Amino acid sequence: MAQPKLHVKKGDKVKVITGKDKGTEGVILEAYPSDYRVLVEGVNMVKKHAKPSQENPQGGIMNQEAPIHVSNVMPIDPQSGEPTRVGYKVEDGKKIRVAKKSGEPLDK
Repeated sequence: MAQPKLHVKKGDKVKVITGKDKGTEGVILEAYPSDYRVLVEGVNMVKKHAKPSQENPQGGIMNQEAPIHVSNVMPIDPQSGEPTRVGYKVEDGKKIRVAKKSGEPLDK
């Protein structure tokens, strides 16, 4: 089966629109298209119990981000700084993502 297409990608600045972290803004660190999930910086923090290892000789309890569903985030409009839906346009034979609110391109 083909890889599903997400409306956001790694490096996008997004706002969480629902859930316990509603209203939080962060950058997407990783995207998992097959699971429809994204890892957002500082969002959905969980405690992970780590055994002592070479990198972490102490071990103990670490805080780290857990993935959240892609439907719970919206990209931020580069012009207004507000969350926006995503549209698509073809420019110079390339399909680019544009913000629905301002029409600004989301891809650099």
